[in-house]
Amino acid sequence: MSTAHSRDSAGSTSFEEFARASQRRLYRTAYLLCGDAESARDLTQTTLAKLFQHWRRAGTAQYPEAYARTVLTRTYLAERRRRLRDLLAHTRVDTPRAAVRPELTVTLLTALAELPPRARAMVVLRYWEDLSVESVAELLRCSESTVKSQCSRSLARLREQLGPAHVYTTES
Repeated sequence: MSTAHSRDSAGSTSFEEFARASQRRLYRTAYLLCGDAESARDLTQTTLAKLFQHWRRAGTAQYPEAYARTVLTRTYLAERRRRLRDLLAHTRVDTPRAAVRPELTVTLLTALAELPPRARAMVVLRYWEDLSVESVAELLRCSESTVKSQCSRSLARLREQLGPAHVYTTES
């Protein structure tokens, strides 16, 4: 039996097979959440390590990809909360934020980086991963109305930062 199609005695895919097949997709989602390659690689590796630890449960899940995406998103949010706590512990809270520059060179990743971590996760999961409102709400453990309102506010903020869409779609 080839490793690409191996199943264990419980009928689940081997971890190695799953990791090979899912790593790129997890990395792309991690990149959109983190905004840089190094952090995305770290988040992907942390996610795969957590999945490996709990593979007996994750490997038999009905939708292992969804399970992995949940682990990735929750790991990202937990890390952001931890970084924020560390930052607040070592920085004055009343430090003014840097002004947003209204230049046309603002990229989507820069604009996404301006969103709070939870709102950013909602936008990425809803519009990049194309998950339903119900799925995002379940994944992030919040109400559907929270997902709808946060996505609406976040999209409005992104539109404001990025300016008119035609600037990015027409040729110069």
